Amino acid sequence: MNLSVPILGAAIGVVVLLLGRKLFWLCVAAIGFAAGVTLTSHIVSDPTPLLQLTFAILLGFIGALLALFLQKLAIGLVGFIAGGRFAVGLVAMFVAQYASHYWLIFIIGGLIGTVLLLMLFDWALIFVSSLIGAHLITSAISLPPTGEILLFSALVLFGVLVQAASMRKKSLAPR
Repeated sequence: MNLSVPILGAAIGVVVLLLGRKLFWLCVAAIGFAAGVTLTSHIVSDPTPLLQLTFAILLGFIGALLALFLQKLAIGLVGFIAGGRFAVGLVAMFVAQYASHYWLIFIIGGLIGTVLLLMLFDWALIFVSSLIGAHLITSAISLPPTGEILLFSALVLFGVLVQAASMRKKSLAPR
């Protein structure tokens, strides 16, 4: 893969990691971008970097439009895609042969993600955007599995703490 896709993904990941709750539309666009990168390789065998980047940007743009104009639908869609990707990633870390159950794992994780995001929107958005940001950043870096897990976990924790502190400052500000 050309370096432009991982670098752009990591840059978007940093913004989503730190500002995902404030920039909901960007969080949804980042999920579309990440899904586009992944789906391109499932749809086309050995896609060119330009095709991958184009498809990722297209899905990111669609995600941003959904977030701006159809927020509840976008929230459900974000929860579903993020929950599904997280479930698949989690299973991939611990189970070597999961490919035959990929869609089942994705759907179960997606349903859980949708319910969580709709019920606990602010906190779920903080957590989900931290997961997405951490995923985009760690996907751009080649590390051994243990290093990847440690970096991913540290980034998620950092993102949650930064965004929670930002939310707390806003609620404490005089009106």
